[in-house]
Amino acid sequence: MHGTNTLKTVVLLGLLSGVLLVGGQAFAGRNGLYIGLALAVVMNFAGYFFSDKIALASYSAEPVSESENPEVYRRVGPLVRNLTQRMGLPMPKLWLIPEDSPNAFATGRNPAHASVAFTVGILELMDNRELEAVIAHELGHVLHRDILISSVAATLAAAIISSARMAFFFGGSRRDDDDRGGALGGILMIVLAPLAAMLIQMAISRTREYDADAASAKYTGTPHNMIAALTKLESWSQRIPMEASPATAHMFIIKPFGGFSLGRLFSTHPSTADRIARLQAMR
Repeated sequence: MHGTNTLKTVVLLGLLSGVLLVGGQAFAGRNGLYIGLALAVVMNFAGYFFSDKIALASYSAEPVSESENPEVYRRVGPLVRNLTQRMGLPMPKLWLIPEDSPNAFATGRNPAHASVAFTVGILELMDNRELEAVIAHELGHVLHRDILISSVAATLAAAIISSARMAFFFGGSRRDDDDRGGALGGILMIVLAPLAAMLIQMAISRTREYDADAASAKYTGTPHNMIAALTKLESWSQRIPMEASPATAHMFIIKPFGGFSLGRLFSTHPSTADRIARLQAMR
């Protein structure tokens, strides 16, 4: 299952890169292609090194350690430590989000710089077995380097959308057809490229969630606790919705329900029913 999802992710990232290249060519010929590539490089660099700090700051996350929030640390610290030893990962930094809606996410550019954040709500809702399953899911993202993959996908998509907006407001170069796409092709790309980028980015995000669920089942020894955790999260996150920005919604273990949804194709997460069905098949 992990190999299949990894291949799917590689293919989707390739498609996303292809949209950037073709879109840049259609917007403004070779110059547009170079601009699109430059945007992607700059935005990927920024996303890779600073996305974790931005995400944690945007949700007012507070550090959790033996000296800071020690009561929380006494509960989650041993669970995280045991799982990182099983998974061969370094101990991540831990954070508490002052939010009643139950949720959690992992961030950081690589396993050595990873962070796992929990809301107050998820700590109140979960028993220790369910909380361990949630932590294993988040550490699964760290193990599979999903944070890097998501950052690359997000920044490529942002580069495509930025290129399309520039082409819309400023127009492409007026050079011959050998050096730029036709006018109709350019107009189509201005409309279709951002849509394609969003769809591909969301598909990548959904694929990585399935793999993180599987990692939870593997490293806790059972899918049952993750199923129980997802069932609670689905119910309580709707009762207590959480506002999350589109740029960070994909990071959470379950989709925050405070925003507007356009359906499955535009969803950052698979449906909870589908996730539970896959975990039940692992029994």
